[in-house]
Amino acid sequence: MQKTYLYITVFSTGLTALAVELSASRLLGGVFGTSNLVWATIIGLILVYLAAGYLLGGYWADRSPRAQTMYSILAWAALTAGLVPFAARPVLRLAADAFDQLQIGILFGSFTAVLVLFCIPVTLMGMISPFALRLAIGDVQTSGAVSGRLYSISTLGSFIGTFLPPLVLIPLLGTTQTFLSFSLFLCVVALAGLWINGSRKRAMLLAWMPVMIVVLMFLSAGKPIKTSEGQIYETESAYNYIQVLEQDGYRLLRLNEGQGIHSIWHPTDLDYDGPWEQFLAAPFFNPDFSPQDLRRIAIVGLAAGTLSRQASEVFGPVPIDGFEIDPDIIEVGQEYFGMDQPNLNAIAQDGRWGIAKNPHVYDLVAIDAYRPPYIPWHLTTQEFFQEVADHLSDQGVLAMNVGSDPGDPRLLEGLLATLRSVFPSVYMMEVPNTFNFMLYATKQPTRREDLYENYVSLASSPDIHPLLLESLKRLIENQKEPGQGGEIFTDDRSPVEWITNNMVLSYLFLNEEENIFR
Repeated sequence: MQKTYLYITVFSTGLTALAVELSASRLLGGVFGTSNLVWATIIGLILVYLAAGYLLGGYWADRSPRAQTMYSILAWAALTAGLVPFAARPVLRLAADAFDQLQIGILFGSFTAVLVLFCIPVTLMGMISPFALRLAIGDVQTSGAVSGRLYSISTLGSFIGTFLPPLVLIPLLGTTQTFLSFSLFLCVVALAGLWINGSRKRAMLLAWMPVMIVVLMFLSAGKPIKTSEGQIYETESAYNYIQVLEQDGYRLLRLNEGQGIHSIWHPTDLDYDGPWEQFLAAPFFNPDFSPQDLRRIAIVGLAAGTLSRQASEVFGPVPIDGFEIDPDIIEVGQEYFGMDQPNLNAIAQDGRWGIAKNPHVYDLVAIDAYRPPYIPWHLTTQEFFQEVADHLSDQGVLAMNVGSDPGDPRLLEGLLATLRSVFPSVYMMEVPNTFNFMLYATKQPTRREDLYENYVSLASSPDIHPLLLESLKRLIENQKEPGQGGEIFTDDRSPVEWITNNMVLSYLFLNEEENIFR
């Protein structure tokens, strides 16, 4: 029984260790985002803490090879893991304020402080494997088989722990309750291990731990994650921390660290001086194009439906396929952003997969999946743009919203070069008062003069929606000459994350006049 329970112990510890790592990304993601820099730091430090735990556990196991010692360590690992979100909360709120004000010193210090909080529980969990191995090996001739079973079972637990938090517990319970749930589970495993191995007095002395965790679960239930001014809704999905704010009558959708507005809504206003309405002008690069010629639209990165609402107002009930990978964002759009157009087909699916597998042909494919500071790399490649081109009509246009550092043109140059390798005509616009650029690529060869001529023709018609005219006017006034050169991005090599990481690091470490937020 005791040896069998060792396998249960290493399984539970492996499960909880990976669950803590995945939950750590969500704990930090609401403030610091989900960039690969954040992920790399979390994974790297968790591995360092585990390595320290393996080393310390090996020494300790040789000096005190007793189950009581191991399960006592495990109980403290469980408790400290559950305390992490509570210790991190004031630091994270300070970091959130610093992020809003771009106070880099406070932001970096807060990020470091929160990651240090994981040092104790993860290091203690790392000590369990060498302890369990020391206790399980009774005969050196079977040590290889025993160690293999232990590590295999621990890895199986880690495998399950990888999926439970993001796919089940965090969307269902939230990040704090997920930490506490795993903390309680591991604490029960530890106390049961003490009891089974004859340390009942020790188990009784530590019985306050699960009681404390349960009390914390009740006290933290329903507590807001953020307390931003104007916040009317927040939730955690399998993909994002989602927040809805109301400011001066406008509703804003923010995700994760909140450094981008992904959707905006107002009951009467449709013009938000942003990139959304600039998609509306895209089809008019075609000669002699009128609003009635637009037959079907695809939106990759639907979010809460700002563009679909604008397009429905401007073009009428044209069919729109909106791809949004996060189904919870679709629900938020329907609840808070008036995303109820009968012509909109909101599809909870990755946009590239959705475009490639659906049978429709589009006159406009709008790609709006940029999430500061990253754009998904698989939506930047030659192969993806070819898939889009294959689903465009003869007068079809691809339009893409990209955030870029004006001082580092590599991302824009690469995207332009990649688009030129697929499409005959490519155009660029800088969205005023933002760090956004709009890229346009037409299925057939076109000229800038076609856009001007369409604007002149539409401006004389009383039936044209004013938002469309304003979009065309801004596009004409803010067009930029696309630069030549640039690396063509492919599925095999698309270094957009490398480029963006350099932009982020420049922001963190270069002088203010050189950073990306000019």
